[in-house]
Amino acid sequence: MRKPALSFLCSAIALSTATALAQNDDASAAASAAGCGICGSFFLFFFLAIVALNIAILVWVARDAKARGLDNGVLWMLLVLFTGIVGLIVYLLARPQGNLIVCPNCGNKRMQAAVKCPSCGA
Repeated sequence: MRKPALSFLCSAIALSTATALAQNDDASAAASAAGCGICGSFFLFFFLAIVALNIAILVWVARDAKARGLDNGVLWMLLVLFTGIVGLIVYLLARPQGNLIVCPNCGNKRMQAAVKCPSCGA
């Protein structure tokens, strides 16, 4: 879902709740409903942002592990998934250190010290 669509959804939730309660001619109830809708929209957006950040970190760990020639990239990804920031720190300390360069054959990243590319084998 794109950001404008998400903000539209959050605004629609807040306005529909406020409109429904405003029909009772009770201003405090409408204001409370609008505040609740806005607060709920904020927490929904915050939750979705955390999920998106976790997915981005998992994708980065999998790609980095493959570029560094690790055969167990999925295990590292699962470790980071279940242990969070602690697993990410363990991965950063345990991964092979060195510079990543672009493979001239396939264009994917590989370790500079690697004899062959983990993606294409050249």
